[in-house]
Amino acid sequence: MNNEEFKILLRFLKALADESRLKILGILANQECSVEELAALLQLKEPTISHHLARLKELNLVTMRPEGNARFYQLDNEALQNMGKKMCTLEKIASLVEDVDTEAWESKVLKTYIEGHSLKEIPASRKKRLVILKWLASKFEVGVSYPEYTVNEILKHYYPDYATLRRELISYQLIRRENGVYWRFVQE
Repeated sequence: MNNEEFKILLRFLKALADESRLKILGILANQECSVEELAALLQLKEPTISHHLARLKELNLVTMRPEGNARFYQLDNEALQNMGKKMCTLEKIASLVEDVDTEAWESKVLKTYIEGHSLKEIPASRKKRLVILKWLASKFEVGVSYPEYTVNEILKHYYPDYATLRRELISYQLIRRENGVYWRFVQE
């Protein structure tokens, strides 16, 4: 999502984050209304309604039709649907984190549980344990077969309870085992 799209989405969400504006949209979805009618329906002052309508008009969510001295507002259903389709797709929402360090949490977990080159303890949380196990799995080369003795020696270098680590690596399918031979498994 580029910066302009991000700003539009932010304005759109801010506009809809107000209870009065949502109610105005709800009313205008059912009928055309003047500022005076909206003020009476919502028990708000006319300048307040005008302010909310101006915010909604900025995003083209409402249209205005003059009739004599009065102005009538209506929800622009097509504009609302287009905004939703254009800005609220899974891909667009997912792209909001492009400039966020998505590995910051994993780095924090590693800093918490690893001291020097040793594991302080095996985390109780499954999610944190997976971070640690992925780090340990990276100590094994892809495409290399390891006898159990070598696996134990590598794991012992990081934590004394190598048997638990070995079982967990297999359980999380980070390492595979067959006939006493182990290899790093990389999911594609």
